[in-house]
Amino acid sequence: MTNGPQPRRNRLPVFAALGAAVVVAGMTGVYVMGGADGNREAAASCPAALDLASAVAPLASGEVAAFLPASKPLSVADLSFTDDSGATRTLGDFAGRTVLLNLWATWCAPCRKEMPALGTLQAEMGNDEFEVVAVNVDLGSADKPKAFLADIGVTDLAFYADSSMKIFKDMRSRGRAPGLPATMLIGRDGCEIGTLMGPAEWASDDAKALIRKALEAPGT
Repeated sequence: MTNGPQPRRNRLPVFAALGAAVVVAGMTGVYVMGGADGNREAAASCPAALDLASAVAPLASGEVAAFLPASKPLSVADLSFTDDSGATRTLGDFAGRTVLLNLWATWCAPCRKEMPALGTLQAEMGNDEFEVVAVNVDLGSADKPKAFLADIGVTDLAFYADSSMKIFKDMRSRGRAPGLPATMLIGRDGCEIGTLMGPAEWASDDAKALIRKALEAPGT
């Protein structure tokens, strides 16, 4: 696959794939599927995860029809990245909030296309209970992704990044990021509610309804 629009495969949305051959930003990636998640302790740490996944499952339709509710417990509280100051953060730092984690890069055309919608979603729904955490995985400095966001007028998203791409590799190893973009809805306990592998219209009524259901559902 390339980093531009491609034909649909297996009825999933188009997204830019990334493989071991990628060594510089802008190069074409190879479609790579991740392996087993390997999270043996998730069942104990995510007691409410599957109940939440079941609650939101009926809302996975329309613009978010490709959203896959979690089928087994998966904690992602350990996933790390840096904030705009360069400080290391983990998803565990967001405990108590529902998070929409999005991995993106400037060389990924579908990622670039969906960034305004993610910004709109954060502007309209972001609060003490919910945040869009968009993590840029460009190699090198943050200058290019920051300039891109400024150019398209996305000002409501906090800037998070991982130039080592470790967060992408960690998600891929758990079978949640075969390519970019990859977006995971995470409960207040740091556990996966569900994942959408590919782009989506995150400012749509369908997406907002799914997220509102996750916020309303008890258990986390």
